[in-house]
Amino acid sequence: MFRPLELFIGLRYTRARRRNHFISFISLISMLGIALGVTALITVLSVMNGFEQELRERILGMAAHATLSEFDGRLQDWEQVMAQVADAPHVQGVAPYVEGEGMFASGNRVSGALVRGVEPALEARVSRVGQHMIQGEMEDLQAGGYGVVLGRELARALGVGLGDRVTLITPKAAVTPVGVLPRMRRLTVVGVFEVGMYEYDRGTAFLHLDDARTIYRMDDAVSGLRLRVDDLMRAPIIARQLAADLEGRFWVNDWTRQHANFFRAVQTEKTVMFIILSLIVAVAAFNIVSTLVMMVVDKQSDIAILRTLGLSPPGVMGVFMVQGTVIGLLGTVLGVIGGVTLALNVETIVPAIESLLGRQFLPADVYYISDLPSDLDPRDVLQVGLLAFGLTVVATLYPAWRASRTQPAQALRYE
Repeated sequence: MFRPLELFIGLRYTRARRRNHFISFISLISMLGIALGVTALITVLSVMNGFEQELRERILGMAAHATLSEFDGRLQDWEQVMAQVADAPHVQGVAPYVEGEGMFASGNRVSGALVRGVEPALEARVSRVGQHMIQGEMEDLQAGGYGVVLGRELARALGVGLGDRVTLITPKAAVTPVGVLPRMRRLTVVGVFEVGMYEYDRGTAFLHLDDARTIYRMDDAVSGLRLRVDDLMRAPIIARQLAADLEGRFWVNDWTRQHANFFRAVQTEKTVMFIILSLIVAVAAFNIVSTLVMMVVDKQSDIAILRTLGLSPPGVMGVFMVQGTVIGLLGTVLGVIGGVTLALNVETIVPAIESLLGRQFLPADVYYISDLPSDLDPRDVLQVGLLAFGLTVVATLYPAWRASRTQPAQALRYE
C-alpha cells in the first residue's frame, strides 16, 4: 500500500543534490524532452484544427449546411415547402436554388462550370458568397437581366472582367429546323467572387433564379432549397429530423455527406500527426527509464538500509515511482504551459519570425491560406497531457521494480 513515507523519500531524492551529475543531466534532458514533445503536439494539433476550421468556413461559405429536394431533382410548390421548412426547429435560413452544368465561352476560351441560380435577397441567409465579392455585388443579378457572377479563377480562365460578355452553353438541347442544337445564352459579367477554395473559384457561376429557370427549362420549379441551421456540427441530426417531419417526401442532404471524403482525409491526417508526434513524447518519457536505472544503481546502499529499517519491497518501488512521476509531471506541466501559450500566440509569432527572416512561409500568391490559423481545443490539451503523464508513469515501473528486488545483504556486502 502506498504511504506518505514513500512520497516523502521520493520527493527528498528528487530535491537532493545528487553526487552523480550525469544522472542529474539525464533527468533534466528527460524533463525538457517531455516538455518539448508536449508543446509541439499541442501546437501542431491546434494549427491543424485552425486549418480544418478555416477550410470548413470557406467550404460552407459556398455550400449550404443542408439541402432539400425531390427525388427527381425538381421541387414543385417550393414556396409552400419553403414556408414549412422555415418554421422547423434549428433552421435559421432557407433559400431556393436551381443547379445545372454549363460551358462558358469567351472568344477562343472555353471552360466548364457548375451554374447555380439563386435569389440574391435570400442567398445571404444560407451562404457568405456576398461577403467574398471582389468586383460587383450579388444584388447586381436582376431577373431578366441575364447577368452572371463568376469565380475569380473562372473569370481569369475566360479572360473576362466586369461588364464583359460570355456565352453559356447548356446540355439542354433545342430542336430547330436545321437539327438539334445546344441551347446558348449571352450573359453579362456583373460580379466576380473569391472564397479562397480553388474548386469553387474555378468552377462555379451564379445567375438570378428566374434566369436560371428559363435557361434550364425549370418552369415554376426549382432544383431544391438550401438550408442554414443554428449548429453546423449538428446538421446531420437536424437534417434527419427534418426528413422525418416531412414524412420522407423529400431528399434531405447535409454538408458532411457532400464533403465527407475531404473532411475524412483531414481527420486522418490529424490522427497520423498525433501518432507521429506522440513518439517524441514517448522517447522522452522512456528516457526516465535510464535515469531511474542509474539512480537505482547509485542508491543501492540507501535501498538496503531502508529495507533493513523495515521498508517493504512495494514501498521501495513506490519511492522510485514517485521520483520518476515527479520528473514526468514537471515536464508535462511545462509542456502544456508552453503548448497553450504558443498555440494562442502562433498567429502573432509566425509573422514576427517571417519579418525577422525576411521571407513568407505561406506566400499569398501560392497558397489560398497565407496565415497559420490556430484553434486551441481544451480536449486536445487534456488528451496530450494525460498521454504524456501516463507514459512517464509506465516508464517508472521497470526501474522501480528492479529497486524493489534489491537484496540488503548483497548490497551492503562491500560497504
